[in-house]
Formats: sequence, structure tokens, C-alpha cells
Amino acid sequence: MEYELPPEPQPEPQAEPEMEPPYWFEQALKVEPASHHVQVMDCDIHYLRWGPEASENPGILFTHGAGCHARWWSFIAPFFCSDRPVAAIDLSGMGDSGWRESYGSRFHVAEIEAVLADANLGEKPIIVGHSFGGFMTMCYGKDNAAGLSGAVIVDSPLRPENKPTGEKRRIYDPPKRPDNRVFTDPEEMVYRFRTIPPQYCDNEYIMQFIARSSLKACEGGYTWKFDPSARVAGLHDEPLEDYLRGMSCRKAMIYGSESAIFGPDVVDYMSSIFDAGNPMICVPDAQHHIAMDQPLAFVTALRAIFVSWDV
Repeated sequence: MEYELPPEPQPEPQAEPEMEPPYWFEQALKVEPASHHVQVMDCDIHYLRWGPEASENPGILFTHGAGCHARWWSFIAPFFCSDRPVAAIDLSGMGDSGWRESYGSRFHVAEIEAVLADANLGEKPIIVGHSFGGFMTMCYGKDNAAGLSGAVIVDSPLRPENKPTGEKRRIYDPPKRPDNRVFTDPEEMVYRFRTIPPQYCDNEYIMQFIARSSLKACEGGYTWKFDPSARVAGLHDEPLEDYLRGMSCRKAMIYGSESAIFGPDVVDYMSSIFDAGNPMICVPDAQHHIAMDQPLAFVTALRAIFVSWDV
């Protein structure tokens, strides 16, 4: 899960000087994507698309973490769209996609499949999934890996205790949908924006961009875009390790050296899954949200993976 409101009470927001965005960031945001919608299992699914209509190079689908949305990739995707199509999905219950009565991997797998087809990303695209998006990439790859050129998992940890003990698939149906808080001042929301797990980010301009992209107007003011029921959904009853080991396509892992959830125990355990042909890349001085902490290093890591795969 990717952001939350700090517990009450909170101090009054204090005006802080904004960090000037660097040139590369401003140029990336000038590459404005097209907005698309596709219906998946009675739910409207939104995605963004950059790049040419078609290409000989495999397209890329970026998949966000829990509570996040496609705009988290707005300053990353333009680095890859000059010679291939690139898309970023809003999974149901998040971003500008519709909400469901219940959530689970079977819905999100269907959403990924539909966007891959609708966005015309080529016969064998690449999926890049961060955190929860990485877990959903594993779920998609369980039965569809042969149709991928590769999958990049970003800071999505697996441990021995993640192995399921009961049913293999769990559909989440919370008993009551809590309401998102309504704010009258959008700048207060930007001030209150937090990541999960909590972390500090030196790139304030990225934090502010993501925060402002994460709110929407509603009756009485503004609220967050995500459905709280979707944000609290878990998936630990799925045999994710089995899915990942069984994926026949090429795969790679990128993780942050300072990630709060990707410690040495996880690195050791997952090293048995990612061998020399399926690399694990550690990004220095990056926490869980690698694209926020070290965006250019993250781009470089992805480029290195794609070159090694000859895609």
C-alpha cells in the first residue's frame, strides 16, 4: 500500500519552499499520454498510453502499487516511448478506474490482460510491476508468461512465511466500505500525503506531483482517488512464489538498498528464484518507492535489463 493519512490530531500545515523540479522531470511531463478506457468484468478500467501506435519492439505495461495509480509512472514512461508503445494501468479501485464491490487477483489479472490487448503493446509485451503491482504481475504470469517478452518485479518481497497454508486464491469482500475523508483545501491533502511504508523522499517535487495526481474533486471538496476497500485488500493466500518460479518468460527483480520491506533475508530467499539469466538489481540509496527516490537510476536499471534481454 502506498499512502495514508497520518493519525489525528495533526499540526496545522506550514508553508514550505518548493524544490525546483529538474529539467529532465519537466521534459518528461511534457510528453503527455493519451487517456483510454476499457470495460473489464463490468468495471471501467482506465489507462495511459505513450509512444507510437505500433512498433517492432515489445511494448511495456507499468503496473502500480496498492492505493497508487498510473500517474506514478508519468515521469518514468517517457524515457521508453520513443521507439515502442508504453502504457500504465489504473487497477480497479484506484486512480481513475471504477470501483468494485469486492477485489482480488482474478479481477486485476483480467484488467491487465484487457489493457495489454487494448493498448496494442505487441505480441509479446513486457510488464513492470511495483510492490502490489509486482504481485499482480506474478498472478498474471502464472498462466500467461509465454505471451510475455519479460517481467520486471520491483521491490515485491517474498519470504518463506508468505507460502499459503489454505486456499490458493482469496477474493476480498470487506464487510463495510469506509468513506474517504473529504477535505476543503487540496493543499492540505498535499501536505498530509504519506507513503506506505513510511519513508522520507529528498525529491519533494516528485512527492508533490504524485500527491496532486492522487486527489479528485467530490461533493463538499476533495478526496483521495482510491477505494479504501481496495487499498486494504491482501493476497497472502496465493502461492506467489510458485507463480514466480513457474513463469517461463524472462524475469528480473529491482529492489532498493534501503527498502523497509526488502531486507537481507528477502534478498537471500529470492536469490534462489532469480539466477544469472534472471538478474536481481539493487538500486543504491533507494527505499521501497524506488522511482521516487532514484528515478534516473531506476530508468538505467530497466534499460540495462532490456538490453540484456535484447528487447
